[in-house]
Amino acid sequence: MSAAADGVARATVLCVDDEKNILAALRRLFRAHGYEVLTEESAQAGLALLDTRKVDVVISDMRMPEMDGVEFLEQVRLRSPGSMRLLLTGNADVRLILDAVNRGEIYRYVTKPWDDHEMLLVVRHALERKAMADEQQRLEALAHRQNEQLRELNHGLEAKVAERTAELEASNEKLKRNFLTSIQVFSSIIELRGAKLAGHSRRVADLARRLARRLDVDHRESQQIFVAGLLHNIGKVGFSDAMLEMPVSRMHGDMLGLYRRYPERGEQLLMPLEELREAAALVRAHQERFDGEGFPDRLSGLDIPLGARILALASDYDNLQVGVLAEQSLRPEQAAKIVIDSRGKRYDPTVVAAFEEVLSGRVPVEPTQDRALLVHELRPGMRTTRDLVRRDGSLLLSAEHVLTERMIRQLADLERMAGATFSVYVKMEGEAR
Repeated sequence: MSAAADGVARATVLCVDDEKNILAALRRLFRAHGYEVLTEESAQAGLALLDTRKVDVVISDMRMPEMDGVEFLEQVRLRSPGSMRLLLTGNADVRLILDAVNRGEIYRYVTKPWDDHEMLLVVRHALERKAMADEQQRLEALAHRQNEQLRELNHGLEAKVAERTAELEASNEKLKRNFLTSIQVFSSIIELRGAKLAGHSRRVADLARRLARRLDVDHRESQQIFVAGLLHNIGKVGFSDAMLEMPVSRMHGDMLGLYRRYPERGEQLLMPLEELREAAALVRAHQERFDGEGFPDRLSGLDIPLGARILALASDYDNLQVGVLAEQSLRPEQAAKIVIDSRGKRYDPTVVAAFEEVLSGRVPVEPTQDRALLVHELRPGMRTTRDLVRRDGSLLLSAEHVLTERMIRQLADLERMAGATFSVYVKMEGEAR
């Protein structure tokens, strides 16, 4: 097979040997296979040629006057490190070969007399190795150039960065809020399909966050529980309208089997987003029971993630009131009694205790120092402190938005269209946060 056929057409091979017949044989062999062949009869001439030509493979005889193959290939490595180096030797002196490996970092050695097929195979493999090394160097050089460009750019922006640090931090916070707002909006869209679902996820998420705070859950985990609360019903997105309206107590057979798969389906829908994987695990486990009789994995006790134990209670408490679990919708105090009576069976006793404290008002409410204003009292620059939600539970405006003139006009238009009056909780920029 020719060099052209191998994708290495016109690769350059330099052969250095003080015997002309050896050089002639190598020249005939490599030229017949499409290589460009250069020959020199001394090591010094070979080094001089490397100063003017790029060579892919250097083949050197071991025994040469003035400079042997080991010393020559060592010099080749220093002058042309990208050239693959082969040693041609008439004996198998292990010490000399090791010396060539250590000093000249040769790729292979070939003994005389060589087999033409073996020689061509060795050179071909050397060129393939060189191609991989060249590509690696190209990619490293590209990465280095790009890093240098970024470094120069960063250096040029240092002054601006110093001036805009506060603005960038605010932008990062805005991205986080927008991500959470997107989740809230998506949750609201899911709930538009069923009247019983309207506002359910937001109420569950709020209660779950309050329970987490009471249980001294750290802020990061508490946020994951809140997000999971907003999305815990996402696995129901494929349910029919009739199934969404039917109380769980009336389901049986295939319908009940399909219902019991919705936590797994919810996890599958959320797993592709790395930011939601922790929440996805809570979504999967929020229908597990403390006594091990839940689904989908029949976990029990502390094997159920704490966030899922919290969501189980928060979700059921709201579902009992809106008629999702049973045909009859219960008053809050009736739903609370069922939850409390199920401690140790359906629910974690520790979570139930926190629930009782939340209901009794013994959990301190974090000070917000906010105030409710009508839309016509709003001014650009004010910051919302609470979500603005329609009566049907859909989200109009999330907390932590800085109002603009355009936003205020849109709220006024929505207010007129809905025939309602909105109370927007805000604080002015500069007030104590």
